Amino acid sequence: MSGSTPVRITPRPAADHPGPPEELATPYRQYVYAYPHQKSYRRLTSGPLLTELWAAERLDALSLYVHVPFCEMRCGFCNLFTRTGAPEEVTGRFLDTLERQARVTREALEAQGRQIRFTLAAFGGGTPTYLTATELTRLADICEDVMGADLKAVPWSVETSPATATDDRIAVLAERGATRVSIGVQTFLEEEARAAVRPQKRAEVDAALTRLKAAAFPILNIDLIYGIQGQTERSFRVSIDAALAREPEEIYLYPLYVRPLTGLEGRHAETGDGWDEQRLRLYRSGRDHLLAAGYEQTSMRVFRRRGTAAVDLADDAGISEYNQQAGMVGLGIGARSFTTDLHYTTDYAVAVPEVRRIIDDYIATPTDDFRRAQWAFRMDDGERRRMYLLQTLLESTGTSEAQYRRRFGAPPREHFPSQFAALRERDWIREHPSGTLRLTPEGMAWADAIGPLFFSARVNDAMAAYQDR
Repeated sequence: MSGSTPVRITPRPAADHPGPPEELATPYRQYVYAYPHQKSYRRLTSGPLLTELWAAERLDALSLYVHVPFCEMRCGFCNLFTRTGAPEEVTGRFLDTLERQARVTREALEAQGRQIRFTLAAFGGGTPTYLTATELTRLADICEDVMGADLKAVPWSVETSPATATDDRIAVLAERGATRVSIGVQTFLEEEARAAVRPQKRAEVDAALTRLKAAAFPILNIDLIYGIQGQTERSFRVSIDAALAREPEEIYLYPLYVRPLTGLEGRHAETGDGWDEQRLRLYRSGRDHLLAAGYEQTSMRVFRRRGTAAVDLADDAGISEYNQQAGMVGLGIGARSFTTDLHYTTDYAVAVPEVRRIIDDYIATPTDDFRRAQWAFRMDDGERRRMYLLQTLLESTGTSEAQYRRRFGAPPREHFPSQFAALRERDWIREHPSGTLRLTPEGMAWADAIGPLFFSARVNDAMAAYQDR
């Protein structure tokens, strides 16, 4: 797929019976955080107006997501849409464009004369705290004054890094009411950081965590990665214990993936079954250690400390790793918006030259162009079934068969017989007395392979046709 060649979307009904699932040969097929994957989106020749897309949607429980595509460095495993080392001239112009996009987006939301209300917000990236304190203040102003989100009244989260979690930036986040701050540490051991092509020092990590703890955000999350070359259960335990010493409300454990166009591509020696076994061994060890330390597991990656604000706030706000539903409004390059019938976004890439080109194109976009969806995926009933199933089944609460039936007219096992047969055969799923289908502990370990079993043929074909760039 070219970055500049438009193609028209011609949806066909998703097949709910694609035949037997693929052989589950590896537990690490891909990270499933939203369905369908962004590689399934295609550029529209003349996208629908946002006023039309949002005319029939609920507007009283919207979520706001802002994507900031900048980082101070690019880690060896990173395949996110981000640019490193952008000067203030670029970040300033990005915010100018983001404000223009926000204005026309709000106009579209309010075109029917209905009042809008945001109940959840997040700043992601990239690294949002790559922006200076002054720029972060302006970003919050855009969300509040232009988009109409009351950040002090809703749960909202932001991602940061050890190098950018400075006192002045943290002060802005605290003053504007951030409820959750997530810091990507990945490992507390410098030799493992070097193996992951992540130039960070332990002293810098410790100083950042000290500042974040002093700010007393309701939820502090620490990201860790397992599967780094040379990492052992003992060394992974060192990082987990260092994280536990900070008493964070959340800890995320991510498996290392090595993707095309990343710094580790072609350099990571661990491949095949040996690497799978290493990652599974590290995952199980880390999971068991966190459970013993008083954390509860809510998905393959997410562990929340029992009896803390993380559990109560996340439950009350409906926050989860797979938090995806109609009513998501995205701003910025790569941010996705979800309506009932269409998921849409901007152009997307990983390769450095393409990322820079797309950022330049975004900054130069005429305001009127933001009034239409640009890159999109058309949803239908089959795709909505798959999206709902993935965002419930991959969570520890599982899929309520009664709720699924009310939504879609039949039990999930009737729509996806071969997939559920494969899960039952491996003892990766159980039906609880409440009528809920839940993954077993081992099923949860294989969640990154279970998710893709439920992808439609249309999504798989689109992803296969996507050319990494």
